[in-house]
Parts: sequence; C-alpha cells; structure tokens
Amino acid sequence: MNDVLLVDKPTGWTSFDVVAKIRGQVRAAYAEKGVKPTKRQLKVGHAGTLDPFATGLLIVLLGDATKKAGEFLKLDKTYEATICLGATSTTGDPEGELTLVSNTKPTHQAVLEALQGFTGQIEQVPPAFSAIKVNGQRAYNLARKGQEVEIPARTVTIHELELLDYTYPDIKVRTHVSSGTYIRTLAEDIGQKLGVGAYCLELRRTRIGDYSIKDAVSIDNTLPLS
Repeated sequence: MNDVLLVDKPTGWTSFDVVAKIRGQVRAAYAEKGVKPTKRQLKVGHAGTLDPFATGLLIVLLGDATKKAGEFLKLDKTYEATICLGATSTTGDPEGELTLVSNTKPTHQAVLEALQGFTGQIEQVPPAFSAIKVNGQRAYNLARKGQEVEIPARTVTIHELELLDYTYPDIKVRTHVSSGTYIRTLAEDIGQKLGVGAYCLELRRTRIGDYSIKDAVSIDNTLPLS
C-alpha cells in the first residue's frame, strides 16, 4: 500500500470519518487478493485534524508511516478562510450558537489594518472546542459538558495574511501559518480587534509543508491503493 495519501476532505466529515473509510478500503483491497491483513497493515491515521465544517488537505498515513505523524504535524499550513463579521459563535465556526454583536460595517482600510496587526509572532489562546488535552481529556469533550475550559496562550507565527476580498459581512483571506495556529481563533481575534465580533464561516486547507491540495484525491473516488 502507498504509505502517504493526500485527501481532499469534504465538509461535514470528521478526520476520523476519512480514516475509517480508508481503513475499510485497505481491508477490501487485501480481501480482493485473498489476503488477511495484519494489524500493522490495517493501521491508518492522519497528520493534523480538520474540523468537520472545514474542507481541504488531510494527510492520511498507512502502516508504518503512522509512526511519522509527528513530522507532518510540525509543518506550516496554508488556509483560505471566510470570516463573518458582526457575530460570535460558541465554537468559533458555523456549528456553534451565534450571538449578534454589532451591525457596524468596518471600512476596507480598517480591515486591512486589523489584518496587518496579526502578522508575525502572536499570542493565541486555542479554542475550548479543540482536540487539545486538558487534564487528560479532550477540551471539546469538557466544553460540550458545559465545563469551563482554560487553555494557556501559545506563541504562533502568521507568516502571511492576505486579504482576498471584503464584501461585508464577509472577509476572505489566505494565510500561511505555523503549526499549532487556530484559524477559528484568528477569526475571533480579528473580530474583536475591529470591535464587531467575528467567527470563521468557511475554512479550506490548501497546503501542508510542500504537500498541496492540487495533488489530493476526493474521498468520493476510489483511493489509489495498490
């Protein structure tokens, strides 16, 4: 089997959903050959979670390649995102409970200046609804139970933050960031900077290190397992 697969994750799928489907395809591929796969051959993992609402590049690792997941996790990422102004979300994305904050329409110049303020090294507090472990438990599990989740701030690097379009209430950006950066948090911080609130409406990952979405396959198609 190929040890690294680049998958274009569709919206609504969890990263685990993608892994489960590919594991099923691996099992089926061996079955067609009349071979019973070993546990090692059925090992499938991913290198960097994508939220269910997000789309784009997901690196899936097979067999012994799963041991190298840490190497991929450290790579920079590039995203294209739509930030919706005027409201906040409990999860920082469309799946949370929305609260109207302001009807004020920031000027184009104000948006540009706000984006410029988030380039370089910044301090960022990861969202409560994240896979980060807090006292041995996933933060999102605690948040879903209504428990208060405290996650310390971390230093991340925003290498580039380019404005692609601004048509109120939506800001479309392309950003190249270091590992560990949360775009949902970046969207919220931009909304706070503008004084109107914001959340990440759409998110697409287009690059991880030197791996590009252009080389990814659709989960709807048969994956190139050989």
